[in-house]
Amino acid sequence: MTRLFHLAFVFTLFAQASLCGAKEHIPLKDLYADKFLIGNILAGGLEGNSLFRQDREELALLIGEFNCLTAENSMKMQYVQPEEGVFNFKPSDALLDISEKAGMEVVGHALVWHHQVPHWIFKDKKGETVSREVLIQRMKDHIYKVVTRYKGKIKYWDVVNEAVDLKYEDGKQVAFLRKSPWCEIIGEDYIELAYRFAHEADPDALLLYNDYSMTDLVKTQFVADMVKDLKYKVIPIHGVGMQGHWHLEWPTKSNLRKALDILSEIEVKISVSELDVRILPHPKDTEMGADIHLNVKRLKELDPYADGIPKKMLNKQAKKYASLFKVFLEYSDVIERVSFWGVVDHHSWLRDWPVKGRTVYPALFDRDYSPKPAYFAIRNLIQ
Repeated sequence: MTRLFHLAFVFTLFAQASLCGAKEHIPLKDLYADKFLIGNILAGGLEGNSLFRQDREELALLIGEFNCLTAENSMKMQYVQPEEGVFNFKPSDALLDISEKAGMEVVGHALVWHHQVPHWIFKDKKGETVSREVLIQRMKDHIYKVVTRYKGKIKYWDVVNEAVDLKYEDGKQVAFLRKSPWCEIIGEDYIELAYRFAHEADPDALLLYNDYSMTDLVKTQFVADMVKDLKYKVIPIHGVGMQGHWHLEWPTKSNLRKALDILSEIEVKISVSELDVRILPHPKDTEMGADIHLNVKRLKELDPYADGIPKKMLNKQAKKYASLFKVFLEYSDVIERVSFWGVVDHHSWLRDWPVKGRTVYPALFDRDYSPKPAYFAIRNLIQ
């Protein structure tokens, strides 16, 4: 682990020296240092013997350009506690090792979520649904075990993830608490219990709520009201993560500003938590969020750039990233962090969502680890 980190660090020096063709390269994390954290993910580590998926070149970009790490998968319940009482901390420990050596903040992601949970969590030995009391204890035990292990080392925790859903009624959007097994078995108070347990396990950690479609203003307002109510009950919650799984066509700057205004009013810090900008067409009649179970048949019209992306499309993506960051800079007094969800194109989760196996181009660096126009557009705003 240490050897790999040092190899990546040495490679970083060469990568930064040649990046942009400049004698002295200033990474994004330094350019935006007085505005907000610039983060990304440490990915994979779930198959074979590897602790994480990044190769030397990608790891070099990660530690060179960014100052905050989010665990893409390794801290999710399915992987950290696959069997009751059996914990796998190797990938998470590896992430902490990298972050400590590189001086990066860490976001623990995510403690309570309805996806990527182990098969046993909601069932007893007979396969029947557990009681409220049993599930509360299981949730508490899990949170205590994981958060206590990294007490004082992980600054932020996504405690509850994607608990709010949207639907249409009479042509209007309606937001509501998702009827997940957590909610159906424990009740709506599972959310406040999760935050209480996380705070008890590490009183100094900053606890976040994280969700997608947060520029759909009906959902934004529902989340704001939910967080406001938690704060009124003196539940420890310190911030909201707006997942930025966005597209060339959305969100508009107007909607983004309105969403940030709504969240600013409840006086919590805001994170843009999972930023990537899609270029490819989005399937019709599918939600604009991040439901990982969604899978759409691969069609030619949904994968138009399998043989290479036209420069004009990369330039459009650059303009979109610049447009988003202009708004982020306007709200830098309330935005604490902007975290991308992937370093290079070929390792993006969007290769398999919502269309399996298609070629995607959402990141700042291409498949050759070279900076794309979007990277320079973000630099130019501040430089």
